[in-house]
Amino acid sequence: MAYTVHQAKTHLSRLLKEAEAGKEVVVMRGHKPVAKIVRIDDPERLAPEPNFRLLGEFRGKIRWDEDAFDPMTDEELVESGLGYMLDVPLVPPQAE
Repeated sequence: MAYTVHQAKTHLSRLLKEAEAGKEVVVMRGHKPVAKIVRIDDPERLAPEPNFRLLGEFRGKIRWDEDAFDPMTDEELVESGLGYMLDVPLVPPQAE
């Protein structure tokens, strides 16, 4: 079945039902066919990959030492290039 762009925009739901029923739907601009709506036989194959991280995906693959999140000593700060943090107070003084 062939439809104009205006008809396709107006009756898109009906055209999708026709495509699901196995009919081939052609959208025309004037007398020129520009698009075809057909049924997808295997929708699972065309499903997009999830764009989020699955919980537990890296379980057992990442390891760290027990002291990895302990505060660094002054020497470790200097060795890692963060020695400038030694001169800065952790909490700014309150205005009186």
